[in-house]
Amino acid sequence: MPDKTDLDTRQFEDVAVAAIKSSSLLDTISIHHLGESLFELVEKRNAKRIVLDFSSVKFLASSGLGMLLNLRKKVSAAGGVVVICGLRPELLKVFTITNLDRLFEFFDTQEQALAHFGVAPQQM
Repeated sequence: MPDKTDLDTRQFEDVAVAAIKSSSLLDTISIHHLGESLFELVEKRNAKRIVLDFSSVKFLASSGLGMLLNLRKKVSAAGGVVVICGLRPELLKVFTITNLDRLFEFFDTQEQALAHFGVAPQQM
């Protein structure tokens, strides 16, 4: 079962903010558990607008990119969107090299990502 301490999920209006707590997403098991937790947002909580906060993440394996693509596919199929915030420059470079920067929108902060969805930062 996914470790709840690896993902801090909060709801702001109809936007789910999922802050990844782990600094390293390198092993398959951790990525699988994180994926299960994120997929649960879509499948069980019907989240259609999701902000993924990568502020704590320093390392991300390629299988993590695959998990993010699967999450995007699930959310898109439900008529929703996933955006990413707090991504370190070195990780953004990985998204750019793999052309995944064309599939996700990126924001510096949770506040900016929430504002993208029309949720005022002072409501945090």
